[in-house]
Amino acid sequence: MVALASAALLLPLLSAAPPAGAGVPASGSLQGDFARAAARHGVPESVLLAVSYLQSRWDSHGGAPSVTGGYGPMHLTDAVTALTEAVPHHSEDTEDARGDSSRAVRPGGHAPVPAAGSLPARLRTLERASALSGIPGEELRTDPAANIEGGAALLAAAQREAGLPASADPAAWFGAVARYSGADDSATATTYANDVFDVIRTGESRTTDSGQVVTLRAAPAVAPATEQLAGLGLRRPGSGPVECPRTVACEWIPAPYEEFGDGDYGNHDKADRPSAQSIDYIVIHDTEAVWDTTLDLVRDPTYVSWQYSLRSSDGHIAQHLALKDVGWHAGNWFVNAKSVGLEHEGFLTAPDSWYTEAMYRTSARLVRYLAARFDIPLDRQHVLGHDNVPGTVTSTIRGMHTDPGPYWDWAHYFRLLGRPITPSAGPAAGVVTIRPDYGDHRPVYTGCVTAGVACAPHGSGAVRLHTGPDPDAPLVTDIGLRPGGEASTTGVNDTGARASTGQSYAVAERRGEWTAIWYLGQKAWFHNPRKEPTAVNVRGLVLEPREGLASVPVYGRAYPEASAYPAGVPVQAVSPLPYRLLAGQRYVVGDRTPGEYYFAPVFDSSGHQVVRGQEEYYQIQFGHRVAFVKASDVRVSRA
Repeated sequence: MVALASAALLLPLLSAAPPAGAGVPASGSLQGDFARAAARHGVPESVLLAVSYLQSRWDSHGGAPSVTGGYGPMHLTDAVTALTEAVPHHSEDTEDARGDSSRAVRPGGHAPVPAAGSLPARLRTLERASALSGIPGEELRTDPAANIEGGAALLAAAQREAGLPASADPAAWFGAVARYSGADDSATATTYANDVFDVIRTGESRTTDSGQVVTLRAAPAVAPATEQLAGLGLRRPGSGPVECPRTVACEWIPAPYEEFGDGDYGNHDKADRPSAQSIDYIVIHDTEAVWDTTLDLVRDPTYVSWQYSLRSSDGHIAQHLALKDVGWHAGNWFVNAKSVGLEHEGFLTAPDSWYTEAMYRTSARLVRYLAARFDIPLDRQHVLGHDNVPGTVTSTIRGMHTDPGPYWDWAHYFRLLGRPITPSAGPAAGVVTIRPDYGDHRPVYTGCVTAGVACAPHGSGAVRLHTGPDPDAPLVTDIGLRPGGEASTTGVNDTGARASTGQSYAVAERRGEWTAIWYLGQKAWFHNPRKEPTAVNVRGLVLEPREGLASVPVYGRAYPEASAYPAGVPVQAVSPLPYRLLAGQRYVVGDRTPGEYYFAPVFDSSGHQVVRGQEEYYQIQFGHRVAFVKASDVRVSRA
């Protein structure tokens, strides 16, 4: 399921790092595996290391595939078996992606699963690597050294097929690197190769998921032979009114705005943002579908829509809607009307899958562009996962989607955004921001493949929340998901007792190695030892019920009061969720916003209008999802 490459975003190289190629490390080390594979296939070691970094950051993921069926440090793809589990993201009948009760419920449709034989070559590179290297497929999937050699064989083959010698000069491999991306268009291939050579020029060093330090020393003088791209025969991407930063490859693949009978239409709404309404949120999704299926779906007028799709293998971006228009993607009309939706390619239902560095980087560049354009703060109250979007009313809570889930690396993503999650207060702070060490933090989840069965061990950016400061204490209850009051579970899609990296909460109590936060109207405890903290202490504003109120209602959308609606626009109910914010509890404050409703029930957009009231709301981090409370019900203070 999610390359970005500004040199400013890359971690500084340790000055003491040894130069690549300065002696082959001992047998059995990952650094040595890169050196030996590079020498065996005549590929510069720096090129091999940089390509691998852009694919996997040199991680092996224990043999688990990426979201597009890529294995190992070189992301060799074998997506055939994954297709048997493919279910497109909006295809369940549990969530109305539009999320507006002024129209009939609009669940997504069901898309056919593509036949394995129709998969593009970029999703079948493991098969070719096996043929070139003579290494069996199973070994390429599970043995990092074999995987690296398979990737080196693919790079060497790309260089030969371009009619170029196996030069020791990294600059002579630009075309082969572009080909390795799997991109079929020149812009994406160029962006990918430029990112690889940025890594070569700036260098990298990190500890991988196997506990080994791998280093690529900076070579700032490398000037790649970019003219090689002309000989690759790649198509030019489609032109159109794209709204993307110049540092990514982006093409226009429009979603349709069409009527299709009985007054129904799809698959988005015309609007005039940000003139009529501000854009306040960016919503991160994964598609649960291959790229071609994703594009087929968003071009279907009877399906749903979002602004951008991002391809896993190379970070390519397709824009589908003008940013002024409203997509149907988040399941909450208030959020849809004020957000931009990003769908990241992926189709493996087992969430121990991982996202490529190429997609993380391109996604982060796009988000930085959008944030700058619309003045959106780069924090977790504005950059939301789909799993952080609240249900609109009580009846919709259980059907809300849970992507991108507990395995999306929010800490890494925010480093790429240039907003690393760091402490800003001392140990007695009244607010904490969740930030476990993604690689080492591996809570057990169940249900990735079979209900109740443990998922494969995997790094996670989410902490689990208990009713007491004890790992054996029951998990807290989300009464929206379980009205009977049953405890939450360890299910990978159960968000009822989960707090994710970047989310900030008011501290309720500290006891030894445990911290309690206010969460869904209750104390929720998570393990937070001083030596291996899972949260950082920060400053922030919090709110609580104003004096004299025992509790205040909590809402899933910030709609205007009834008197604000003009004639002809049906009043939308200001319906509270089943939770209460109780006196003595505090929650971290996000935006203050007037109540707004975008009335767009028919195809003819001339009658669409924004209703804006006098009642104002605060957005808060209430549980795993955000929520809203009326400003008149609460008082705000500094924690």
